[in-house]
Amino acid sequence: MRFAYGTNGLADHRLGDALALLAHHGYDGVALTLDHHHLDPHAPDLRARVRAVRRDLERHGLTAVVETGGRFVLDPFRKHEPTLLSDDGREQRLALLMTAVEVAADLGSEVVHLWSGRRPDEVSPAVAWDRLVAGCAQLLAAAEDHGIRLAFEPEPGMLVDRLDAWERLRDVLDRHPRFGVTLDLGHCVCLEDDPVATCVRRAGDALFHVQVEDMRRGVHEHLPFGTGELDLPAALAALHDLDYRGLVSVELPRHSHTAHTLVPTSLSALHAADREVAHR
Repeated sequence: MRFAYGTNGLADHRLGDALALLAHHGYDGVALTLDHHHLDPHAPDLRARVRAVRRDLERHGLTAVVETGGRFVLDPFRKHEPTLLSDDGREQRLALLMTAVEVAADLGSEVVHLWSGRRPDEVSPAVAWDRLVAGCAQLLAAAEDHGIRLAFEPEPGMLVDRLDAWERLRDVLDRHPRFGVTLDLGHCVCLEDDPVATCVRRAGDALFHVQVEDMRRGVHEHLPFGTGELDLPAALAALHDLDYRGLVSVELPRHSHTAHTLVPTSLSALHAADREVAHR
């Protein structure tokens, strides 16, 4: 099991310092969100900055997943907008996702994470769905050219919010081998009808990335381990049963101010849960 930590939970650290912190505490990887403060995709000299980050990753022995969920990276006035579903700005989101694929290839990463976004009120469900399918198809062509896999996350409140919606999207995309899922184990607790272990089994060999944090049923709030309802040993046991080899990334995007304590304590909780699985 390879554990990582998301840089959206390290927003108060410079990226180089964040990577050093993770390596110091023994993490295997990082879920790197392209954002204004961490590898800004819109700032000058992106390729040179990517090369510098790759050197840091290699020096620290870290693997990266590239994430694209920066809150205001495209619009300073609207959180997570525009999306592939929007009337205006869809091309901005697609361009960001295309850039993420190129960045992942240059970093030596194999996975880019993405999600659908919320359906705008003025856009019908059918139109929103068609736009999402078209955007994903374009992105898959670029991913194939660069040898990258797309890990699509069902996100509460978005058009694709649960595993059944992701499964439908995957089927429409002809179950493309480079189109998989980011499964957030906390979201399973929050929203899915099936237990976490069943969700893991449903993802199967299309499970390209895992996010993990504690969460409560019906409340989409990312919590430190031990403060919600996630059975962490059971969740890790399901991943072991699947022989999952990707990163398991801690996702605490609203806890940057306590990252200096949550980075080590989160890894300790993961290792303790993993040891419990081993002794069952």
